[in-house]
Amino acid sequence: MKVVTTIEELRNQLRGQLRTAFVPTMGNLHDGHLSLMRLAKKHGDPVVASIFVNRLQFGPNEDFDTYPRTFKADVEKLEKEGVYVLFAPTEKDMYPVPQEFRVQPPQELADILEGKSRPGFFHGVTTVLLKLFSCVNPAVAIFGKKDYQQLMVVRNMAQQFALPTKIIAAETWRADDGLALSSRNTYLSKEQRQEAPNLYKTLQNIAEKMRGGYQDIYKLEKHAKEELAQRGWVPDYVSIRKQFNLQPPTAGELAEKEPLVVLAAAKLGETRLIDNLEI
Repeated sequence: MKVVTTIEELRNQLRGQLRTAFVPTMGNLHDGHLSLMRLAKKHGDPVVASIFVNRLQFGPNEDFDTYPRTFKADVEKLEKEGVYVLFAPTEKDMYPVPQEFRVQPPQELADILEGKSRPGFFHGVTTVLLKLFSCVNPAVAIFGKKDYQQLMVVRNMAQQFALPTKIIAAETWRADDGLALSSRNTYLSKEQRQEAPNLYKTLQNIAEKMRGGYQDIYKLEKHAKEELAQRGWVPDYVSIRKQFNLQPPTAGELAEKEPLVVLAAAKLGETRLIDNLEI
C-alpha cells in the first residue's frame, strides 16, 4: 500500500485509473470501516482510502482536538485489507489557503436532525467530500448507513453536481450486542458501554410497533425519548422519517406503507451516539 500526503502525489498515483473505489474516513478504523474496504473491492479497482480529520465539520465546542487518532494502527489494518493507496493529507495539504468556497446543501435536508443539532456540519462534510472526489475522481464511493443523513446528503450532492461517482450504501456494522460501531465508542466507560446498546433496542421497539400497524409516530417518538432519559441518556432526537428525503410522513403515507427510517441521537455521559433503523 502506498501512503501519499499531497494532492499532486495522489493524482500522479491514480492517473489513468477508471474504476477507482473510494472510502473516505477520519481514521481510528474499526471493523465497520474495514467492511467498507471489502465492499469497495467488489465494486472497483483499485481501492483508495483517505484519513483526514476535517476541521470544517466540527463545531466550536465539539471534539476536533480530542478525536481519536490512531494512524499507525490504521495503516496496518488497511494494508491487511489490500488497499492500494491511502491518502493522508495534513490540514496544510488539504487546505493550503483558507477554504472560502463552500458547498451549501439544501436546508430541508441539511438543517434537520443532525444538521439542526450541529449547525454547519453538513456544509463541512460536503465541502471536504467534493474536494476529495475532485482529487480521487472515483467511479464509486462507499458510505455506511450508520450516518444515514450524511449518506442522503452526499448522494444528492453527487447527483445534482453530475459527479461521475456512484454512491454505494453499506449496511451498519454492529457489535454482537447491537451497538453500531463508531470511533467515538472509545469514549465510553465500561458501564456506559454496557448501556449503549439500548439506543438500538429503542429503535427496534419502534420498528416492531410500526410493523404491527401502530401509526401514532408522535407518541412513539415521545415515549422513546422519555425511556432513554429514564436510563440516564440525554436524548437529542428520536424521529421517524421517510427514507428518500428524511421528511416526516403524512397520515396517508403511513397508510400506504411508505418506506421509513427511525433515527436517533443521544448523549450518554459526554459521548454523543447516533443510530438508525430502516422500517
